[in-house]
Amino acid sequence: MSSSLTADQIREKFLEFFERRTHRRVASSSLVPANDPTLLFVNAGMVQFKDVFTGREQREYQRATSSQKCVRAGGKHNDLDNVGFTARHHTFFEMLGNFSFGDYFKADAIAWAWQFVTEVLKLPTDRLAVTVFKGEAGIAADDEAFDLWAKAGVPRHRIFKLGLKDNFWSMGDTGPCGPCSEIYVYQPDGAVPPGDEPGPSENWLEIWNLVFMQFERKVAGGPLLPLPRPSIDTGAGLERVASVVQGKKSNYDTDLFTPLLARVAALAGKPYGADEATSASMRVIADHSRAAAFLLADGVVPSNEGRGYVLRRIMRRAIRHGHQKLGLRAPFMHHTVEAVIALMGKAYPELTQNQRFILEATQHEEASFRRALEKGIELITEEIRRLKASGEKVLKGETVWFLHDTHGMPPDVTQIMLREHGLDAEDSKKPASVEAGEFANKDKAISDVWLALRGRVGDTTFQGYEGAGLESSGRVVALVKGGAEVNAAGTGDEVDVVLDRTPFYAESGGQVGDTGTLSSDSASLTVLDTHRPAGGLFAHRARVTKGAVKVGDTLALLVDGERRTAIRANHSATHLLHRALRVVLGEGVRQAGSVVGPDALRFDYSTFTAASPEQLEQVEDLVNQWVRQNAPAQTTLMGLAEAKAAGAMALFSEKYGDTVRVVSVHPESTELCGGTHVKATGDIGLFKITSESSIASGVRRVTAVTGGGALKFVRELEHELKKAAEVLKVPPKEVVKRIETNGKRIKELEKRLEDLQIKGASSGHQAAENVREVNGIKVLTHQVDQADAKVLRGLADRYRDQLQSGVVGVGGATADGKALILVALTKDLVAKGMNSGHLVRQMAELVGGSGGGKADMAQAGGSDPSHIPQALERLYELVKA
Repeated sequence: MSSSLTADQIREKFLEFFERRTHRRVASSSLVPANDPTLLFVNAGMVQFKDVFTGREQREYQRATSSQKCVRAGGKHNDLDNVGFTARHHTFFEMLGNFSFGDYFKADAIAWAWQFVTEVLKLPTDRLAVTVFKGEAGIAADDEAFDLWAKAGVPRHRIFKLGLKDNFWSMGDTGPCGPCSEIYVYQPDGAVPPGDEPGPSENWLEIWNLVFMQFERKVAGGPLLPLPRPSIDTGAGLERVASVVQGKKSNYDTDLFTPLLARVAALAGKPYGADEATSASMRVIADHSRAAAFLLADGVVPSNEGRGYVLRRIMRRAIRHGHQKLGLRAPFMHHTVEAVIALMGKAYPELTQNQRFILEATQHEEASFRRALEKGIELITEEIRRLKASGEKVLKGETVWFLHDTHGMPPDVTQIMLREHGLDAEDSKKPASVEAGEFANKDKAISDVWLALRGRVGDTTFQGYEGAGLESSGRVVALVKGGAEVNAAGTGDEVDVVLDRTPFYAESGGQVGDTGTLSSDSASLTVLDTHRPAGGLFAHRARVTKGAVKVGDTLALLVDGERRTAIRANHSATHLLHRALRVVLGEGVRQAGSVVGPDALRFDYSTFTAASPEQLEQVEDLVNQWVRQNAPAQTTLMGLAEAKAAGAMALFSEKYGDTVRVVSVHPESTELCGGTHVKATGDIGLFKITSESSIASGVRRVTAVTGGGALKFVRELEHELKKAAEVLKVPPKEVVKRIETNGKRIKELEKRLEDLQIKGASSGHQAAENVREVNGIKVLTHQVDQADAKVLRGLADRYRDQLQSGVVGVGGATADGKALILVALTKDLVAKGMNSGHLVRQMAELVGGSGGGKADMAQAGGSDPSHIPQALERLYELVKA
């Protein structure tokens, strides 16, 4: 089997095939699941349609087709070490899919699958086989699918019946489920031998999976109930399909990978395929570069938890293979990621649109890891020398974790280096975020009451954009109290009120929900919050302050206007802030989240360079300049693709429909947004940044205030400055000068005090009086009455000068009753391979603590100062050993 079709052509032919059969072509969703905290990443084509299949969401079409980008790494898919060493394992892959939401079912799905595979891809039928569900555990066999495949043209002797494990799918213990059916390709040359059954072997490759969602399980282990509208979920991995069509035994030999492998080979100066060990490392880099590029494009940044941790592991595994196996000593991964963008940017424009950010993030992560790698290798080499000297064979788990947690050294790198010397390591503790793999689904879960309610009453009509958007009337269509529907609620009750229409904005997109009042002749309610419990259904969380409200009542609705005005100003300001940050810091800046309330705004953004104070002032000045221009805000409804083509900014974390709301609060700023905004930028008033800080690796946060909040902030600062001036007895403009003068004087006094403390601690104690010679090395220890880190460092420096060559150990109890120990070495001993950090960590065990530091000086703390004498005595033993 060999064809001239490229992977791009296969993808396009698949989508066109189903478009001609009235399927809506739907763009791939972000790799970060929208409104689904149960998944680390989107890992199948059906994920973006999950709510459609379960009935939580309705769309204007009943048939869809897509090529979905997927990542499987971490959690139950944690087989990262296999990637690059097999023909089929990948972290990133594309899933071709066609879907029916209660429209067509088995007959069409099977007929079209066979038609596409045999007529469009032109795969020889004598190399194909099909599997269906054979029936098991009281569930009937899928004889219907068997007959339909035979009708489509599959010889009956090549339709195989398999059990629950292979051919029955479920979304979980409860929910939609049903039999599935797969198309397999026989990989050896020639036709399928009689009786050779498809399965997990070198001979067979699954390329197509049809899931027939025809049942629902209400409770775990309960009966299978027929779904009123059975659905279809098809998945076909593009990498596998391309390998079959192009006649390749490995996915890595297809045109999805060969340009990337060529780039890696050029960087390494080694040919791909000449040596299996180096070729495997090249495959690792090619695969991981794809995953890194796409995850970064969707806003995931390397970090030490959750999704960011998985991305960091993927990137660092690639860098490590380049460094250790291919000899790539200079940063290289940004070159391979750039090759991914060039190869796949046309099919996935988000790669090209975010190219600068992707390359900056890759360079930053590699530079950071290479620094950690160099330091870690130095520390591991020292540990290997120590293990060999002591005759030990296993490195303790806490040391492995220390190397990882403090120096960023991956435990598997530590293990590899140890094994090269015939040594081993205990298991290290792993972060809970990695163990979890998948996120817990608690607060985000949508209860059945809201799903049923939305299915019955539909979405709420939002009137908050119209006119002032503050007043209206609405009919009560439902009341929910304590998680259940009720017909009425009385004075003192807290209840969720669902109306057919409302001017109240429900919390979403970072903007908080509105508050206000609901009223009628017989009832008054105070709205505490407005939220969206399911899709476009709005719920007003309210307290009944007078009378009673019941289903069917018509209420007067009044939003708190002053609060809404403040929220609108802050929301529009976040749009201007986003644009200003990109102007000043570069187009690589990406919004990573926001919270817009009445009192302040919070804006998180991805960047790998901290803004200087001068740059923040430029950002602030730019926003205020646009505010003063009083540009009118404009809102337009248009198609998603049209909006993106027009340059509207879209956020990776948001889920957009086919029709989107495009907001331009100023000609400089155009974003997709469903929030409420000012009519003109002048309504924002003064914009003032109140803080800027790092909240995670590669993510920073700006908080700011506008209008009356900004005036209040500036006035409070002015009051504080006046108070400081009064205390210092100088005019406000001379406060800084006086503080600098006082600061210098305080430092001088602190230095004098420290010198006196050191003299007092060492009074009458000469180095020669408490020095022992151990294996030709002078060792001095001294316990002080009350320990202070500065004093101990000063003592250690003084004693080292007296010894000229030797080891110093000092310690004592701190003012708060803790143990403090410090070890220092002279330069000649450090040059011979001794290390203060190694010594002090072992001493710290006796005082119930831990520590570390540099080779020439390190300190440790502990909870038990009573054992400081024993810890200092141990120093002699450690030097002797």
